[in-house]
Amino acid sequence: MISIGGYRVLGATVDAQARCEHYRNDADVISILFHCCREWYPCVRCHDAVVRHSRTVWPAGSDHAHAILCGACATTMTIAEYRAAERCPRCAAPFNPGCALHHPLYFS
Repeated sequence: MISIGGYRVLGATVDAQARCEHYRNDADVISILFHCCREWYPCVRCHDAVVRHSRTVWPAGSDHAHAILCGACATTMTIAEYRAAERCPRCAAPFNPGCALHHPLYFS
């Protein structure tokens, strides 16, 4: 567990920007607020490794939820803002474009 801007990020984090043991390249700086437990994790694998409940995705119509945290500057973003961005709107940290392949694990 680490703290980023007062947000507690759980999981197998390996640095102060919430990179984890599963995804840790320079652009892996976001954490996701999971719909099912309202806890922040760097990735689905970190979440699933430590919880005992079924994972749920953010339902359709939740694009306004602030469910993304930039590990570089602690800015939160809505799901819609994150899905439309290649970089953090505040600090310009690049986001891993490969993460879009995993969106169905997090968002409807």
